[in-house]
Amino acid sequence: MFKYVFILLVTSNLVFSACVYAAPAPDFSLPTAGASINLKDLKGKLVYVDFWASWCVPCQKSFPWMSEMQERYADQGLVVVAINLDKDKKFVEKFLQTYPAKFTIAYDPKGETASSYKVAGMPSSYLIDPQGELKYSHIGFRETSKSEIEQQIITLLKVR
Repeated sequence: MFKYVFILLVTSNLVFSACVYAAPAPDFSLPTAGASINLKDLKGKLVYVDFWASWCVPCQKSFPWMSEMQERYADQGLVVVAINLDKDKKFVEKFLQTYPAKFTIAYDPKGETASSYKVAGMPSSYLIDPQGELKYSHIGFRETSKSEIEQQIITLLKVR
């Protein structure tokens, strides 16, 4: 049944939900193309964590937007980390050739980090404040939701 939820989210850009939290974000340490990334090392930054896969249609639209957010707010402390869940990196490489990322790509092929975040669909995104608290989550990605998510980023950057 979990697989069908992913398919529903992938095939419909209309699916979107947001939740507000106030809980510690699950830590992670994952490989990247060059080394590794650990959430604890990002304390003091606003972290936008995005779980994605190469087969995710809404991810094709979220990648240019995440690159834009990274460029626009990096100087203010935003760090975008996109965690890929594909088991085979060749699919990741093909996706990134078409949708290049100006942010960190981490790899979680076993889905352990996704499980700790209770990922329910693709893409799933989380905003983690500079103290390591999980503040917001989003399931799905729509063009009409970009301004809402950006406003959450701006609000949390001001709180720093």
